[in-house]
Amino acid sequence: MTDHPPFGTRRQFIQNTGMGVGALALNWMLAQETAQAIPPALKLKPHNDLQPRAPHFAPSAKAMISLFQHGGPSHMDLTDPKPELSKYDGTEYSGDIQFSFVNEASKKLLGSPFKFQSHGECGTELSELLPHTAKVVDNLCLIRSMHTGANGHEVSIRYFHGGIPAVVGRPTFGSWVTYALGSESQDLPAFMVLADPGGHPVDGATNWSNGFMPSMFQGTVLRPKEPRIFNLQPPKHLSGAYQRQNLDFLQNLNRQHLSSHPGEADLEARIASYELAARMQTAASDALDISQETAATHSMYGLDNPETREYGTRCLLARRLVERGVRFVQLFHSGQPWDNHSSIKTGLASICRKTDQPAAALVADLRQRGMLDTTLVHWGGEIGRLPVTQDHGAAEKAGRDHNGQGFSIWMAGGGIRGGMTFGKTDDFGHHAIENVVTPNDFQATVMHLFGLNHEDVVYQHGNQQQIITANRPARVVKELIM
Repeated sequence: MTDHPPFGTRRQFIQNTGMGVGALALNWMLAQETAQAIPPALKLKPHNDLQPRAPHFAPSAKAMISLFQHGGPSHMDLTDPKPELSKYDGTEYSGDIQFSFVNEASKKLLGSPFKFQSHGECGTELSELLPHTAKVVDNLCLIRSMHTGANGHEVSIRYFHGGIPAVVGRPTFGSWVTYALGSESQDLPAFMVLADPGGHPVDGATNWSNGFMPSMFQGTVLRPKEPRIFNLQPPKHLSGAYQRQNLDFLQNLNRQHLSSHPGEADLEARIASYELAARMQTAASDALDISQETAATHSMYGLDNPETREYGTRCLLARRLVERGVRFVQLFHSGQPWDNHSSIKTGLASICRKTDQPAAALVADLRQRGMLDTTLVHWGGEIGRLPVTQDHGAAEKAGRDHNGQGFSIWMAGGGIRGGMTFGKTDDFGHHAIENVVTPNDFQATVMHLFGLNHEDVVYQHGNQQQIITANRPARVVKELIM
């Protein structure tokens, strides 16, 4: 019979004390207990923490903010003007098209109802729906030749985030970056997800999954309302000195166990995990306190406008988190608001009014604070839209179906060349035809900006050495890099 102390096993004690270290610290602890893979190409010593680690070569980016636009923004209405499409509006498209919604399919070309104009010193043309993005266009690299080869949402989302189309169970982008480099902050999670108050995006938590990696590399969700992070703060009757006493007691227990079991080095990481949770109680509260920002900053992000307030707040929080050493931040929308199958004229304008000013403000704010050089900003969705109309029987209800054959994203900062466009689609915006960029190319390029050779960031899983691009063809698109 095993002889346990009166309070039960150490694990039972941890579960029953309710000190507020909560799910976050528990996930960290369990991950530290199970993490065993050592990336040989990185030549790392065994580690069960997120201490900062050196890249392969000098990086230009130290952090990344990804503004993911679920649903598939319509590139020919936003970022990729097509005069030929407008010229032949209403006529039959002669090429082959793969439809997602065959019962509403049409081969009638739909010219953009929105006007385009050149902006900035670079002269890049953008839609009238993006007046604020137009003001920072000289900082943007607009890629007009993205290609997934698939029209579905989930299949392309998983391609962007996990490296293989449609496949689940793989670590997402933020997991790979934080696995390779750790965190510059020991008071906040390395990978944070800023959730939409309306709910999760399409494909839910798969968007920020740690896959087969330990759970310490999963994105920590920052909720849009209190409690912003579940189980972070202790109950009032267990806070303050009492919590400190309990943490010290746990430390003593663990150190005693470690002294009698010298082979269990992961106990040191376990002790550190409790300390992280305690430090986060202060650090997270400070990072989320946007009242510290000036009225001018609030106005820049659109916090004084009901349409832009919510997304603007999250963009501002992303900057504040990166400022405090968080390595990877992602913003997602509820559902897929860019999925404009119908009434694109009003639907597209609506989501642009919500997001255009905050996204542009993030770039401008990082630039004026001297942070843009080392912070990579990404804006884009998983697919684009077709050049033909999705017929709903009335012109005002016209929309566009899915298109993974050619679409646009933009990047800024972190070593990216600003004020340029790269690649192009055909005259109607259907296919990427020049300097085609795949999600795997995108992943390899971003890793390069972080000072990493993507093929050398290896995780051992299932008797195989796994990398972010899953050994699929991938190139660093050096034309985009300063």
